[in-house]
Amino acid sequence: MKILVTGAGGFVGRNLVENLKNIRDGKDRTRTVPIDEIMEYDLGNTEEQLKEYCRRADFVFHLAGINRPKNPEEFMEGNCGFSSVLLKTLLDLDNRCPIMLSSSIQASLAGRFENSEYGKSKLAGEELFFDYEKATAARVLVYRFPNLFGKWCRPNYNSAVATFCHNIANNLPITVNDPNTTLELVYIDDLMEEMIAALEGKEHRCYYNGLAPTPDAKGKYCYVPVSHSATLGEIADLLRTFHDQPKTGVMPDMPKGSFAKKLFSTYLSYLPKEGMKYELKSSADERGSFTEAIKTISAGQVSINVSKPGKIKGQHWHNSKWEIFIVVKGHALIQERRIGSEEVIEFEVWGNKPEAVYMVPGYTHNIINLSDTEELITLMYANEQFDKDHPETYFEAVAG
Repeated sequence: MKILVTGAGGFVGRNLVENLKNIRDGKDRTRTVPIDEIMEYDLGNTEEQLKEYCRRADFVFHLAGINRPKNPEEFMEGNCGFSSVLLKTLLDLDNRCPIMLSSSIQASLAGRFENSEYGKSKLAGEELFFDYEKATAARVLVYRFPNLFGKWCRPNYNSAVATFCHNIANNLPITVNDPNTTLELVYIDDLMEEMIAALEGKEHRCYYNGLAPTPDAKGKYCYVPVSHSATLGEIADLLRTFHDQPKTGVMPDMPKGSFAKKLFSTYLSYLPKEGMKYELKSSADERGSFTEAIKTISAGQVSINVSKPGKIKGQHWHNSKWEIFIVVKGHALIQERRIGSEEVIEFEVWGNKPEAVYMVPGYTHNIINLSDTEELITLMYANEQFDKDHPETYFEAVAG
């Protein structure tokens, strides 16, 4: 399959092209759609190149458009004029391949978008495509996108999320005029899932009655089935939490599929070089060192424990807290004994054969470096953060 992407250098175009390349080159093994060629068209390409690309295309993603012109009248030319050229070129070449149009929810001209010049230009572009569909019986897929966010989106342009991410990541101020303003948002990777589905003939169809899509297998429009609603205030607060994470050491809750998880990935993509590294909290004594690596609000913490040759660490127990020890370098003996019992349970472990060992509640435990020359490095997980005000840690030697 030969695929033409117009607007290939833009935010959506860049993400789409790279995802298509992964499929074409066999890097994405979850996809089976055959891709032979990806033709990228954008500013700087010639009319002859467009004609040649349209001649060869088996599928067209039409993403090119304009959303920040110098003059409002440029909306119509940028969003409708080029669409006319593209469709006429396909028509003249008698190429009836499927074609997808990137439109906007503003084309609904509903609510706050009632007088949107941008929306009017997008609506005109949609009508061109529907007329083309009637005239040619080609498969046409018109998507009305809400606010999009994700890596590579240009800040200080037309995306509040991109601007907030860039500014907060770079310690610059942000302006939130109304924190209660709600945005409908689609994450770039969810959009990519839908674009690949469209390529495979599995697009999600809908109709519109105002701003919200109503799923319908026979719908005139297409939509991305995964979206999120968030206020500007909520977005700003989350981003400030992400910014402070290196200082607090605590990762916020980011459940699978959540807006917070996707926003954090987006935020990280705007970090400057100096923001990609941060110092960890560590303590050391004659036995070695202990470093808190990652702490979470609801899922505990991960730490790195270094034991010097021959040293023993631990010798304590917990009522409720439990841990997992994983030796990643060295040779160790882990001992556990249930409180009130004389029986000592022992586990000999090696870094070259990683095994996970539970530290069970109600069992005093330790870890001993069995080497006389090498440090022992252990990855430790605890199901809750260490609370210095309530350490819930009680000293008791495992063996006499």
